[in-house]
Amino acid sequence: MPELPEVETTRRGLAPHVEGRRIQAVTLRRPDLRWPIPPEVARDLPGQRIQAVRRRAKYLLMDTEAGSALLHLGMSGSLRVLPATTPVTAHDHVDIALAGERGGAGRVLRFNDPRRFGCLLWQAPGQIHPLLQGLGPEPLSDGFDGDYLFAMSRGRKAPVKTFLMDQAVVVGVGNIYAAESLFRAGISPLRRAAGKVSRERYAALADAVKAILAYAITRGGTTLRDFLSPDGAPGYFEQELSAYGRGGESCPRCGRPMKQALVGQRTTVWCGYCQR
Repeated sequence: MPELPEVETTRRGLAPHVEGRRIQAVTLRRPDLRWPIPPEVARDLPGQRIQAVRRRAKYLLMDTEAGSALLHLGMSGSLRVLPATTPVTAHDHVDIALAGERGGAGRVLRFNDPRRFGCLLWQAPGQIHPLLQGLGPEPLSDGFDGDYLFAMSRGRKAPVKTFLMDQAVVVGVGNIYAAESLFRAGISPLRRAAGKVSRERYAALADAVKAILAYAITRGGTTLRDFLSPDGAPGYFEQELSAYGRGGESCPRCGRPMKQALVGQRTTVWCGYCQR
C-alpha cells in the first residue's frame, strides 16, 4: 500500500496541474470503491474551482468552496492528469474533467484502481471527516519530535515498532518506513514496552523518521508493485532500503545476516547486532 512519501509525491505531482482549475464535470463509472461514493461528489463538485490539493496522513484532499473530495489510493490506486480525449481503460472508475486555460483543451483527473481498495469520499466545509479524526501529528511537522514520542510512550506496553505505526501517535509511518527508521536509530523493533525506551533514544528515532521520510519524498517514494507517480515515473527509494525486505541479507553496517520475524502481524527485518 502506498505510504506517506508516495501520497506526498502524488500530491506534489498533481497540484501544479489542478490547483486553480475549474471542474466541468464528474464522471463516476461505478457507485463505489472501497465504500459508496457520496452523492455530493458528483452533485457539488461541478462548477467549483480547486483551491488546493492537501495531504493529511495518507489521504489527499481536493479543496473547493463547496467542500473537499477525500481520496485514498488504497493498494493499487493512481491519480493522473490526462488529455480529455485519452481513451478510458479498465478500472478507470472516476474522471474529474477540468476546464482548459484561456479556452484551450481541457484535461481530466483520472482515478484508476484495479482492486478498489481506495476511496473517494466527501468532507463538508468546516467539518473533519471521521477518517481524519483522532489522528496524530504529521511526522515532518514541528509537533513531532523526541520529546513528543517520549511523552506519548509512557505506560505503553506494545513493542516500539507497533507504537510507532499507531496512527493516533503519528500519521503516515507505515511498515516500510518504520523498519527503516528503527534501523537508522539503532533500535530493535522487538523491544517490548515502548514506555521503557529512553527520551534520548526517542530523539534519535524522531530524527530518523524525519530524515527517512524527507529523503524518500525527494526520491519519489517507494515503488511497490502497482504504484507509479503521476508523471508515470516510478519511485526509486526501494533500491536504497537498508532493512525492509532484506531478511537474511547482509546488514549494510556490520555485514551480519539480517533477522526477520512478525511484529504486530507485519513482517519485520532488523539487525540483531546493530539494533538494540
